[in-house]
Amino acid sequence: MSETSSPSATEEKLKALQLTQRADDTVIGKMIYWIGICFAIAHIYFNTLGTLSELYVSAIHFSGFALLCALMFPLAKGALGYSKWVLLLDISIGIAAIACAIYLISFEDALYERGVKYNNFDWFFSILSIAIALELVRRTTGWFIPAMIIFALTYVFWWGPYIDGMFGFAGLSLETVLFRSYFSSEGMFGQIARISWTFVFMFILFGAFLVKSGAGEFIIDLSRCAAGKFVGGPGFVAVLGSGLMGSVSGSSVANTVSTGVITIPLMRKAGFPAKFSAGVEAAASTGGQLMPPVMGAGAFIMASYTQIPYVQIIAIAALPALLYFLSVGFYVRVEAQRMDVQTVEVDSRPLAEIFKQGWHFLLPLAVLVSLLIYGFTPTYAAGLSIIAVIVSSWLSPQPMRLTQICDALSQGSKNMASTAILLVSVGLVVNVVAMTGIGNTFSLMVTEWAGGSLLITLVLIALASLILGMGLPVTAAYIVLATLSAPALYNLIAEMKLIELLVAGVLPDAAKSIFLLLDPVKAVLLNAPMSAEQAASMLALVPDSFKAQLLEQALDPHLLTMILLSAHMIIFWLSQDSNVTPPVCLTAFAAATIAGTPPMATGFTAWKIAKGLYIVPLIFAYTNFIGGSSMEVMQIFIFSAFGLYAFVGFMEGYLEGPLNIALRLLSLLLALGLMWPHQWLWLNLLSLALFIALFIYSSKQHPKYVAKVAA
Repeated sequence: MSETSSPSATEEKLKALQLTQRADDTVIGKMIYWIGICFAIAHIYFNTLGTLSELYVSAIHFSGFALLCALMFPLAKGALGYSKWVLLLDISIGIAAIACAIYLISFEDALYERGVKYNNFDWFFSILSIAIALELVRRTTGWFIPAMIIFALTYVFWWGPYIDGMFGFAGLSLETVLFRSYFSSEGMFGQIARISWTFVFMFILFGAFLVKSGAGEFIIDLSRCAAGKFVGGPGFVAVLGSGLMGSVSGSSVANTVSTGVITIPLMRKAGFPAKFSAGVEAAASTGGQLMPPVMGAGAFIMASYTQIPYVQIIAIAALPALLYFLSVGFYVRVEAQRMDVQTVEVDSRPLAEIFKQGWHFLLPLAVLVSLLIYGFTPTYAAGLSIIAVIVSSWLSPQPMRLTQICDALSQGSKNMASTAILLVSVGLVVNVVAMTGIGNTFSLMVTEWAGGSLLITLVLIALASLILGMGLPVTAAYIVLATLSAPALYNLIAEMKLIELLVAGVLPDAAKSIFLLLDPVKAVLLNAPMSAEQAASMLALVPDSFKAQLLEQALDPHLLTMILLSAHMIIFWLSQDSNVTPPVCLTAFAAATIAGTPPMATGFTAWKIAKGLYIVPLIFAYTNFIGGSSMEVMQIFIFSAFGLYAFVGFMEGYLEGPLNIALRLLSLLLALGLMWPHQWLWLNLLSLALFIALFIYSSKQHPKYVAKVAA
């Protein structure tokens, strides 16, 4: 696409990146609209007043969204997808999904009365439900997830017994696999499905109401007014706008499309290169997945996996997300100085006027945060916040009426359709991991490959995340990676903390007793400080079967909880990299389409700008950024922010002015001094002082300053 291409050409290319959908103005489109409304109301009931079994609600959740998916996304693409035969087949698939839910609800008790012996109907509906899930997840995400599910299920009942070594599995009967996949609360309709119909749906519906009320326009206007007046302002608008939009949308591609059509042309008008403009938008939109409260459904899944309260997770996640957006903003500042970007007046209205016109949009967010702080469940808080959106809109010139409320209900269901099918289907893989114990096997393998090195483990997880991300959406990639590798990562971080206690000679007496049982002679060494090598050799004495007990005796329960959260947060952050890392990076491709730049080159630019995705997880692993005291967390945040700025200077060879090779290396050393884990505050302060001096010096190397002095 050339720079002079019409907007319609850009729209066509953006549509090519999205799923083929049936039009809203057709009879089927109207059916989808009303089904979406009814299903949204049903979910609100299930999450507030309903008392139906969670298994049954999960089955209803799947069947309803299977019907929506079958109607929204035709079996075939192009003209064939709109033929009446394809439509009849899609309707049949939707009806069959509803029949699967009805059968489960109606005949579950009969199955148990028969002693869990399958009859022909049990076989038929179990296989049918899995087949429907496979087909619909293929339509919405591609072939990778169905292939992975088939690979996992057949491993359990077919080819697992033929494998030797650590991945060998004795096998289960097909009947057992189908029962645990369909009838039990561990398969399709288990934990992941429950997360889908509770937390994820309610917050996606809340986001749909916010957008329909006009909050999206308010966020963009606020960003343009607040950040647009600085040098490089349009770039900061992209960072701020994408962060705010992402905090409620939870979708990086949708974030890019909605904000990028505004921010990318503004950045180019100011003088930013087209490829850089697209890269900034892609990197910033990816950060929207990290921003509370939605976090692309990750916060809800993390809360379920770790049993840490959701409100605590989003409170802890806020500062790291801000750190990421600062890192993107530093790239914008450096590029603005290097390209001598001009100040562009993107919104001439005063900030106070923007707030006066849209202050009421902040009320629902205030209600949400307040309810969460006061201890209400996330689903209940989201439900009341939806009501707050409606009520607060009555304070605006364009209040939400029945039509807008129905539109928001329907849009919320449509936004949720592909996510619901994805999460229910991934539940099959999680069930296989639970049935076979392969998660523990994988964790042991990762630990063995890494040789007990935390850094190598992080590299392996990052590579696995990138590979999985080529075929999986980031939420699914996080679920799979967390299921397989979180235990290994948790153990390594906990053991690192344990070694610190051994080195300091302050191991609790309860933990010392375990060493006394294993080696009474060497246990005497625990009464005094020791070297890191000695501490590692002492830990090697402990068999794997004793390590969990040792960690519980040696480390504070709160610290162990925060280590668990750190492990999951690391995996969640690393799972985002496929959004901006070639060869498959749809977020960068969407931004490239808007900017008219080569998709792959834009992907590499976005990958460079999004380096915080890799650096911040290292800070999680090696410092107390998660779980430390308020003073400690703020200290890490401040020094890490300057460290990231120094790292950008090293990467770009520029701060306020150009840096030669020696100064670039100095900038790298200062970045390490500011972010490297250590207990020496003086080193942080010295590195900060030197960085400020380097920053000031570089400003005097700017061509404008040099020309001014010469004149």
